[in-house]
Amino acid sequence: MPVEKKGKILLDFGLLRKVFSYAAPHKKKFYISIILSISLALLSPVRPYLIQYTVNHFIRDKDVHWLILITIIQIGLLLVESALRFYFSYLTSWLGQTVVKELRVDVYEKVLGLNLRQFDTTPIGTLTTRTINDIEAVNDIFADGLIPIISDLLSIVSILGFMFYVDWRLTLISLAPFPFLIIATYFFKETVNKSFIKVRNAVAALNAFVQEHITGMSVVQAFAAEDKEFEKFKKINKDHRNANIKAILAYSIFFPLVEIVLAVSIGLLVWWGGNNAFDAGVIIAFIMYLNLLFRPLRFIADKFNVLQMGMIASERVFKVLENKDVTPNESKGADHFPISGAVAFNHVWFAYNDDEYVLKDVSFTAKPGEVLAIVGHTGSGKTTIINLLNRLYQIKKGEIKIDDVNLEKYDIHYLRSRIAVVLQDVFLFSGSVYDNVTLRNKSIPRERVEDAAKLIGVHDFILKLPGGYDFNVMERGATLSLGQRQLLSFIRAILYDPSILILDEATSSIDSESERLIQHAIDRLIKGRTSIVIAHRLSTIRKADKIIVLDKGVITESGTHNELLQNRGHYHKLHKLQFEKQESLA
Repeated sequence: MPVEKKGKILLDFGLLRKVFSYAAPHKKKFYISIILSISLALLSPVRPYLIQYTVNHFIRDKDVHWLILITIIQIGLLLVESALRFYFSYLTSWLGQTVVKELRVDVYEKVLGLNLRQFDTTPIGTLTTRTINDIEAVNDIFADGLIPIISDLLSIVSILGFMFYVDWRLTLISLAPFPFLIIATYFFKETVNKSFIKVRNAVAALNAFVQEHITGMSVVQAFAAEDKEFEKFKKINKDHRNANIKAILAYSIFFPLVEIVLAVSIGLLVWWGGNNAFDAGVIIAFIMYLNLLFRPLRFIADKFNVLQMGMIASERVFKVLENKDVTPNESKGADHFPISGAVAFNHVWFAYNDDEYVLKDVSFTAKPGEVLAIVGHTGSGKTTIINLLNRLYQIKKGEIKIDDVNLEKYDIHYLRSRIAVVLQDVFLFSGSVYDNVTLRNKSIPRERVEDAAKLIGVHDFILKLPGGYDFNVMERGATLSLGQRQLLSFIRAILYDPSILILDEATSSIDSESERLIQHAIDRLIKGRTSIVIAHRLSTIRKADKIIVLDKGVITESGTHNELLQNRGHYHKLHKLQFEKQESLA
């Protein structure tokens, strides 16, 4: 990978090969761009040489016919060079954008398959930066990086070759200020390079901060923390500005310095040429050569920095692509028989961080069609169980089975299609009610959606919304109440006709009327399918076939509602505390 040492980035050709492997399907265009760069390098010094010959021979001899012919040739060369330069610029940009498109598809596909732990530990803004900003910077490797640098270097070599061919003494005299330009270029490159690194880091910090705080704006405003968070934003934004200003300062010094060096070179050229009686054509040609020579020199250091920034960005992108923390899918594409819904946890151990176990030797079973309820204090491991059943995380020890088949033997996409999850905090995407309940699955007709809504008793509620099923719920369902969002999630669950239904505290934090509708929906949903209910209100699970009680990742007791009350254990205490609290509030 690119190594940063005292602000200097050393190019990694292995990483470059990975980037250019994405251009391999378009190698014909890549080779054409290389041929064009060579052609442009060879063409660059031809016109000054023709002007030199014209001035020294045809203008001096007043040969009108040759003057007209040379002028036509010059115009033709100019048009050809302009056309080749346009096509070269278009091809390199086309290659860059094509690589960006394909790379972005691969990165997003990779992100979709990452283990959920990655999203727990990586800020969303950082992943957004990798998928958008960093990949866009990879385009610069093609459009403004390696190929244009090669083209510029070939042009410099070609121009210098012509200059030495015409007169080596005049070449050396005119290039006498060159060492100063090389030193200035080095310091410019180093300064801008450091600034660009800071800019990249500041952009990532800005993305992460803004993404997080816009998502959590309700919390910021509810706790009157606007001023404090605004000050944090201003500091990050100031760092971003300062990094850019340092780069701008370097540019504002370097480019005028290049013009000064060019002016000195031309001055030395005219002085030496005049004193040594050089032909006017040679002097004019050398002035053109110097302008052509300094044109790429103005930008080559900048392009090298752009290349390095593209390398840094590509290294970050390939870190995502090479991330091994994915949920393995050994049975991908395999055919499976319908799942009846028998669930078994056999001595399951799980930890989010190393050996800090959240579940410890958990074992339980649920028969097809049974309702299994899980209760326990916050942090006891209830939600972890359903995450493991969906294979959002990998267990550390033990085994989970569905229909006596190890969970890992199922194709992960098929498995998740047979398990529906209704969470306490329902996530809705920006779009219509219809889009959200079908997840934009065009194969689900509206009639089927309406039938599902009628089945669980929410069709009338949806029709009361402006636009009905076409009502735009806005981002995260901002225009709906918690209970309304919950009802839509039930339609989403029933549409896919799951074999196993998981309800994660689906009736907590809602009003009584919504709870009545939701309870009715739950009754219809759980009918005929295995249901795992994480319950906050114990009154909602009295009819469960089995209740297990979790405490600090350990099952302390299990049984029916009446059996657990008679045991007078942990469940009895929870029940007593909850109902005493309800009576005191009444």
